[in-house]
Amino acid sequence: MYNGAGRRAPASSLITRSGLDKQFTLWLIINDMKNTPKGWPRISASIFYDDAAAAIDWLCKAFGFEVRLRVEGDNGRIEHSELMFGEGVVMVGQTGTDPQRAFKAKLKSPRSLGGANTQSLMLYVDEVDAHCARARAAGADISAEPALHDYGADYWADRSYGAVDPEGHHWWFTERVRDPHA
Repeated sequence: MYNGAGRRAPASSLITRSGLDKQFTLWLIINDMKNTPKGWPRISASIFYDDAAAAIDWLCKAFGFEVRLRVEGDNGRIEHSELMFGEGVVMVGQTGTDPQRAFKAKLKSPRSLGGANTQSLMLYVDEVDAHCARARAAGADISAEPALHDYGADYWADRSYGAVDPEGHHWWFTERVRDPHA
């Protein structure tokens, strides 16, 4: 097992967790990881929109995000943004080119790719049915109605729904309704 720095982790730093599945063992590395910067989770996502400014407004209205940071450049172009949902951070960026950053030419919205999508984001919410109603009222395309996903008495059960935003990003919102290990 390797740690985040690509070095082999000492055996003493590995924790084995079993019980969820007899054939599955989860290895967690607890050494060699520094704390994240204050206010940042261990992992966050960046998603890109043709109209990032409108997307930020819509994501706040429909899904309940809060703007932590919004940096606008020329003509209101979003240069950087950070949206919060609980302790999670999603960065929303503008598609297009930047002569000083060639990699930005490859950042696309699903809308500009005929709806193609390579990711979806999943967020835990407190009341999934109320959250779905809010998203629907704001114009979200509900791709999967709220439904129970029950994995059996030894596992968890979630109530979830799927939504697609105006530029084609796929989102899943989930409420844990049973956790046998809680």
